[in-house]
Amino acid sequence: MAEHANEVPEPVEVEPSEEDDEQHELDPEVAARREAALAQIRTFGDPVLRTAAKPVERFDDELAQEIARMGALMGDALGVGLAATQVGVLHRLFVYRVVQGAPVAALINPEVEWAGSEKEPMEEGCLSLPGVLVDVERPIHVRVRALDPEGEAVLVEASGLEARVIQHEIDHLDGVLILDRTSREERKEAMRRLREIAAAAEAA
Repeated sequence: MAEHANEVPEPVEVEPSEEDDEQHELDPEVAARREAALAQIRTFGDPVLRTAAKPVERFDDELAQEIARMGALMGDALGVGLAATQVGVLHRLFVYRVVQGAPVAALINPEVEWAGSEKEPMEEGCLSLPGVLVDVERPIHVRVRALDPEGEAVLVEASGLEARVIQHEIDHLDGVLILDRTSREERKEAMRRLREIAAAAEAA
């Protein structure tokens, strides 16, 4: 999941024009790290983003390294969440951090146990859909069962931004994108924007 390229994490990515402006305001080293990180994240059209992840069964050093790499990529990309499928790994795992400076949290084999009836719409962006923002309605409160990096059971009760990020990343693990959660009109506009970005990249 993407955030504004500034000091306050948000569950959205900036509009393309604003993103360009903010990129210019970033420290050159930070901007370079972000570009390098984004280059390692799968983008729309990659079939892995539509593939359901498989449960993690081994909790070893290799898994720990995978989590560390994902956390570093998420941080460098200025994101608030990153699912394993976004880096081409079909593990049911994601990392997230909604408070700047807080430790990166990792949830493995997450399942939503309960979602509140109260919902709210909010614009969401995605590191795998650069330049796209759509309104997504989600429950404000959720309870999620998962495993931590050591394989121990954890129960996360989340609200607001944390709940939204968790739901966004679990969607990734199920092969679901924010385009599937928005209105037909916004989806059509998002697809138009994605085509424009692809055409500009080809022309460059």
